[in-house]
Amino acid sequence: MRRAISIFLFLILTMSLAGQDFFRQDFNRKKTYILLANPTESNLSTLNYLIRHRILRVNTSKVKFVGIYHENQKYDFSKSKNFIEKQNLKNFHLHELRGPLDMKNLFINNHLSPELQEIFKYSAGTVFFGGPDIPPEVYNQENTRSNVTDPDRHFFELTFLFHLIGGFQDESFRPFLEDKPWYFITGFCLGLQTMNVAAGGTLIQDIPAEIFGAETPDAIVKAGRNNIHRNYWQELSDDSLLAGSNIHPIRFTDHPFFGKKVKVPKNLTPLIYSSHHQAIKDPGKGLAITAVSTDEKIIEAIAHNRYPHVFSVQFHPEVPALYEEMHKIKFHPDDIPRSYHEYIGKEGLYFHKQYWRYISKVLKKAVRSDRSGHNNN
Repeated sequence: MRRAISIFLFLILTMSLAGQDFFRQDFNRKKTYILLANPTESNLSTLNYLIRHRILRVNTSKVKFVGIYHENQKYDFSKSKNFIEKQNLKNFHLHELRGPLDMKNLFINNHLSPELQEIFKYSAGTVFFGGPDIPPEVYNQENTRSNVTDPDRHFFELTFLFHLIGGFQDESFRPFLEDKPWYFITGFCLGLQTMNVAAGGTLIQDIPAEIFGAETPDAIVKAGRNNIHRNYWQELSDDSLLAGSNIHPIRFTDHPFFGKKVKVPKNLTPLIYSSHHQAIKDPGKGLAITAVSTDEKIIEAIAHNRYPHVFSVQFHPEVPALYEEMHKIKFHPDDIPRSYHEYIGKEGLYFHKQYWRYISKVLKKAVRSDRSGHNNN
């Protein structure tokens, strides 16, 4: 009886682990997979919303999504597994990577390199989501204003992106994308910062202090709404409707990314959803600046010069509330409550939809190239 119970428990445990080991199982190698770094329940829900509302247009009969993460991350990814099961998301899977990572082995071939190469081989792209501050020691700075809460997440995402696109840390390193230059990579907020640091760039650790010399919320808000990248009025008022984010305009540089690829007018200054206190200082290897804040002090978007489908933004185009009327919020205590959808207006909505149309187009090209590669093998 005890033996039977032990076998039963072993099988249950094995089934549970199998849900996190997608690329270690007998998966379908003829399918195309898009990787999702840090697949929290919230991030999976967001992506599912974008697909269901056809903001991100994906042929779900051909494309599967695999959330990837490191075993030492702080988040409990069993929540993600339960979310996938409850929502019956048959196109979503999970894969946990395991092995030692630290400050010293991120930008070299390391214990994870063979497995990273394997999941790259069977994927057509990767999406990197927002999150907390990167340890500044990774980009050779002392931590003066960063709040690091999950270093292992950063170690994993940094080493994976370095393997994908390379960086100044070792210019002799051959990036994975040399084998599949059409591969799709994009990121939002922290995703942009991770891409930059992985490529050998550095960050501004705190925009208000380092750019505007503002050390207190009172001083920060005096910089003006267009120059604030998250909402510091929250620290000055107990109004429950105050949002933690800000809506502010950006402008495009002379780089052709937004004008020729995304196909929005060059003189457009769309309103975007912003929630960060750090930003790119020195761009990493191969990264070009495609958009900036209206005061030109903050880099708002980048694209890779060598790999045409690698690009990121400092803001959050993925937020569902931008696309329909949801809860009402305020930036300033004296504001009339409005939804994010109302705040960005028609011009902002046009820009965001154009951006997702471009992402959808690039993803489709990557999937087509990936399937062509499968057929030739």
